[in-house]
Amino acid sequence: MLSVFIIGESNINPSLFPTFGALILKAMNYWLVKSEPFKYSWDQFVNDGQTFWDGVRNYAARNNLRDMKKGDQVLYYHSNEGLAIVGIAEVVTEAYQDPTTDDTNWVVVDLKPVKAVPNPVTLAQIKADPAFATMDLIRLGRLSVGRVTPEEWKKIMQLGGVK
Repeated sequence: MLSVFIIGESNINPSLFPTFGALILKAMNYWLVKSEPFKYSWDQFVNDGQTFWDGVRNYAARNNLRDMKKGDQVLYYHSNEGLAIVGIAEVVTEAYQDPTTDDTNWVVVDLKPVKAVPNPVTLAQIKADPAFATMDLIRLGRLSVGRVTPEEWKKIMQLGGVK
């Protein structure tokens, strides 16, 4: 018999479980990051192949960066121009000191592009759908790094034509 344990944000130590017959899985988290395309567009991100996500100077957004784990999936949103989710990225390195400042309050994560969203999902589409009423993008419009629920993620993937 195979036992499956789902470990999310908990303090469970997997080494406490017998290794025989147990599979330990980590629950994936989903996020959204915003970038002004004239400063750092999806196309530039794809050309770079990887980047550290810097310049976050909001404590709530910083806390979200700290909560990101390697392998988490990230929606890439063009703010100010375009106003749409245009790509999917992945966290490749968890939070570390922001190299652009000596202030230890600020962190970055490394992200890599995964794929473009075939049909960019606009802010207007998201605002028009009651399923997104509690999404960070709507509730906390100025937050540059926000959480995305699994339900929101699934719906965005459908709207964006992501297979």
